[in-house]
Amino acid sequence: QVQLVESGGGLVQAGGSLRLSCAASGRTFSSYAVGWFRQAPGNERELVARVSWIVGSAYYADSVKSRFTISRDNAKNTVYLQMNNPMLEYTAAYYCAASLTDGIVVDTTGYDYWGQGTQVTVSS
Repeated sequence: QVQLVESGGGLVQAGGSLRLSCAASGRTFSSYAVGWFRQAPGNERELVARVSWIVGSAYYADSVKSRFTISRDNAKNTVYLQMNNPMLEYTAAYYCAASLTDGIVVDTTGYDYWGQGTQVTVSS
């Protein structure tokens, strides 16, 4: 079992920055790829960034490229999502999820464990 807890959400101005954290406990966290998803009301949950268990191998959705940076610190069992210059449409609940599946997995069914989510609201 892996338990995931997100933190760092809140209100951020467009053009500002915010860093989300995903702290893990339980089984060997470094063996899992970790994705950050977001879900706005009425929308499906979508993958915005994913980092493999190989540090440095990352994937970004086109909508967030150049604005988001995902990183992980396996010594701290934590994955981060740095959000720079967010857009108003980035307002959503953000979830981190852990996956044992290799490669770029964008579907929610490819993830084994989920956090409870943290709300991000971007204001003008």
